[in-house]
Amino acid sequence: MMLCRAAVAISLLLTLYAVAVAQSAPPEKPPSITEPSTSMDQPLPGDHWSYEVRDEITGELKFSSTTLITDVTPTEVAVRAQSPSFPGVGVYIYDHSWNLKSNPIWRFSPNDGTGVKLPLNVGSTWKFQDDALYSPRGTTFKNVGSSKVVAQENITTGAGTFDTFKIETSINGHNANDPTKKFNSIITTWYAPSVDHWVKRVSKSSFNGRVDDNSSTELVEYGRR
Repeated sequence: MMLCRAAVAISLLLTLYAVAVAQSAPPEKPPSITEPSTSMDQPLPGDHWSYEVRDEITGELKFSSTTLITDVTPTEVAVRAQSPSFPGVGVYIYDHSWNLKSNPIWRFSPNDGTGVKLPLNVGSTWKFQDDALYSPRGTTFKNVGSSKVVAQENITTGAGTFDTFKIETSINGHNANDPTKKFNSIITTWYAPSVDHWVKRVSKSSFNGRVDDNSSTELVEYGRR
């Protein structure tokens, strides 16, 4: 349903539809922060995160999904994603900084650049670029992007209250065979070191100058098995 989008940077949402689916220590937390019950600063098989994805324009719940780490190697983390709204599962391969390397419909070289870069400090910036192959059509997109840590914020979701780094990412890309087909993605990520994941993401993508998607992803449950 969303395969028409060229918004490679938010391929997590694309694949959930299509297949049915750290940093330096932050400053001392103020008393208002609710500490997560389990530290997950290193990925382990069985770590899992559940999210609700909503349309930012209408507020409508699009779907819920759960991601589960199935395997960890020195260079990669394999994650299984599935949603009760859709049949089937999808497998995602990340590096240890949570940059996506591949999923059932996208392959990124070297990765999609939407992870974190250590150490995380307010004001830190980094740039990235990648080639993204959209497997169903054999189409390649060339992308360039940049990220900046703009703040440290306490944020509350359905899973609790977290101390996070707020990261703003901008990605521009075009079809390698037709440079007139362009897209842009603006992604705001609230990354919580204590659970080694984002607890909220807001993604807005445009294709040829028109808004194609505006979605938010919010953590509602997590744990270590």
